[in-house]
Amino acid sequence: MPYAEVAVLAEAPFHQAFTYRVPDEMRVAPGAAVLVPFGRRVLTGVVLALSEQSAYEGPARAVLAAGEPLLLPHQVELARWLAHRYLAPIADCVALMLPPDAARRLAETVEWLGGAVPGEGLSPADLRLAERLAASGRATLAALRRAFGGGADAAVERLVAAGLARRHLTLPPPAPVGPLPVPAAAPSPPLTPPQTEAVTAVTAALERGVPAVFLLFGVTGSGKTEVYLAAVAAARARGRRAVVLVPEIALTPQTVDRFAARFPGEVAVSHSGLSVGQRYRQWHEVRAGRAGVVVGARSALFLPQPDLGLIVVDEEHEWSYKQQDPAPRYHARDVALKLAALTGAVVVLGSATPDVVSYWRAEQGRYHLLRLPERVGSASGGLGRERGPAAGSRCPAAAGATKAEDGVAGPGLPQVTVVDLAAELRDGHRGIFSRALEEALAQTLRRGEQAILFLNRRGSASFLLCRDCGHVPRCGGCLVPFTYHAAAERLRCHHCNRQRRVPVQCPRCGGTRIRYLGLGTQRVEEEVQRRFPDARVLRWDRDTARSGADHEALLGAFARREADVLVGTQMIAKGLDLPHVTLVGVVNADVALHRPDFRAGERAFQVLTQVAGRAGRGARPGRVIIQTYSPRHYAVQAAARHDYEALYRAEIELRRRAGYPPFGRLARLVFAHTNATYAQQEARRLAQALDLERRRRGIPGVQVIGPAPALFERLRGRWRWQILLRAADPAELLSAVTLPRGWQADVDPVTLM
Repeated sequence: MPYAEVAVLAEAPFHQAFTYRVPDEMRVAPGAAVLVPFGRRVLTGVVLALSEQSAYEGPARAVLAAGEPLLLPHQVELARWLAHRYLAPIADCVALMLPPDAARRLAETVEWLGGAVPGEGLSPADLRLAERLAASGRATLAALRRAFGGGADAAVERLVAAGLARRHLTLPPPAPVGPLPVPAAAPSPPLTPPQTEAVTAVTAALERGVPAVFLLFGVTGSGKTEVYLAAVAAARARGRRAVVLVPEIALTPQTVDRFAARFPGEVAVSHSGLSVGQRYRQWHEVRAGRAGVVVGARSALFLPQPDLGLIVVDEEHEWSYKQQDPAPRYHARDVALKLAALTGAVVVLGSATPDVVSYWRAEQGRYHLLRLPERVGSASGGLGRERGPAAGSRCPAAAGATKAEDGVAGPGLPQVTVVDLAAELRDGHRGIFSRALEEALAQTLRRGEQAILFLNRRGSASFLLCRDCGHVPRCGGCLVPFTYHAAAERLRCHHCNRQRRVPVQCPRCGGTRIRYLGLGTQRVEEEVQRRFPDARVLRWDRDTARSGADHEALLGAFARREADVLVGTQMIAKGLDLPHVTLVGVVNADVALHRPDFRAGERAFQVLTQVAGRAGRGARPGRVIIQTYSPRHYAVQAAARHDYEALYRAEIELRRRAGYPPFGRLARLVFAHTNATYAQQEARRLAQALDLERRRRGIPGVQVIGPAPALFERLRGRWRWQILLRAADPAELLSAVTLPRGWQADVDPVTLM
């Protein structure tokens, strides 16, 4: 007698699967949707595995109905891996891969198996329903309910028990639409030698048919997308399909247009901005093999793509690839690597500013490193080139910066000027814009060119900064800035809960101009309009662009030159190709530099480099001005010189000392409650329990850090406390304990804020 391990799609999902008996007459396969009794209810589930032995000690209840597999075999394995890796309910992981509203859309069909209707043994009501089924061969349960009323369900159950009928689940196809116009294929431009070398390497891996990971490290404007397009063409030529991930919905239209032009009629789009009906249709199109290329955000990984041969993760360093809420809190890059291992696909991770962990893996030989060191078709008729580290440069503090120091750039890469805001202040200039930025903006507008003003406002926290020397107080144990709490006049580390008084004088220079920083995009927009009343200004942030359509409209307006200045947050930095932009101003880099997070330096460099890459992508040279109170910070120095290697060496040394990734992994546990005292007590209880279990089991190298209040201590009326685990594998300890109700686990978090 076979048994099925079923992930039950309950409203409150369970971490474990449940065992059910499969009736002899029922055909069931892993990945299939089933109806199962669950308490007093009947719920939808998905079969994870079949076995001849029951994992349940008591008598197992029977599966009521089954359908064709909705998950491909590799998707079942991927769901199991997600649940284990991210400590998530298995049903939540399965649900990622189902079509939207699957449980509601599944139609239960009753199929007649009994041949002629028996003349006896059936009640009159059962006989009438049996005659209806025998005449038609099958009918949906909904139709039988309409015809025979509330007794239809019980009658069907009796017919099934007598072996006369079988219940079956079907997923109806989407409503038909008319044929869409298919444009002619766009020609492929000639590739540069570095692009050709990269495509050749990826094509050879596709030819071998075994999993491989490539890190495509190319400066901004180096033509990474052309490499992606050529790699997808190579996969399609070999009968394999491709998934191309982009980090933001706002970037999807630009990317889709390029892929649709190269692969007409083959491209499907997947992201959360689509309607439920659109996503349902795309799921069917992909499952049927009618989409050779899927382009979208992280959810595109979970479409049932058969014969998957290539996965591209563009801007692989971006934090938006990490799912935050709800569970599972997965990272799309890591899921892509696992999916490739399950399907034999090749992965291409692309970035101008690779994640430090990704670059370290390339150094270790786990990834194949491909370089695109030159800008393609850039200004000045030249090719910009990335820089290696300066001789002997391994320390965070580079040579001293003046109040406006120019970085070094190869031809084609924008010239970067670093403005020391402390020096501006000493000279009596107190405005939002330094004199250098204001003059550059005036020149840009006079020439009829466009400018971008960038402010890293999202996720910012209050921190103290000496406006004389740029010093920021840091926690010595966690190597992150203290967070300033104005009400208590205290500095607090939100990792280990260490606290300090607010200093009256700067411990470095003795100055007394110690302030906390904060500035919003609206204030910057107002200042531009005040200084340049004739300038047309657009603001692009979460207040002005709440949907994918808003993003597209704003970007389209700026691309059509309906505005002169674009003021925005992090979305500006992500892959936009705007050839008329010749000036990028970073209004205040310090918000990014001094986040209370071990990745602050890396993240600041990535954002500065990416936003700088928006300048000078057309025929005219670009210029970037970075305003900061910390001009000597290693991330600013590296960004000014377009020198990723210098950033990497500084970062890897800091992380080696502190045990941060890649030299250890992290898990973040968060508890929230309306009662502040209870939240603190619960956090202390779990921290003590984890430490006790660590010592009892003798698990070496695991640090239980905290508890401490979360950075955003109160959200939506709930007080939040957190515990950090730092270890080679935090799951070794977490799998040994059951997290109490109300705790959220984030394994491999991209931020500790």
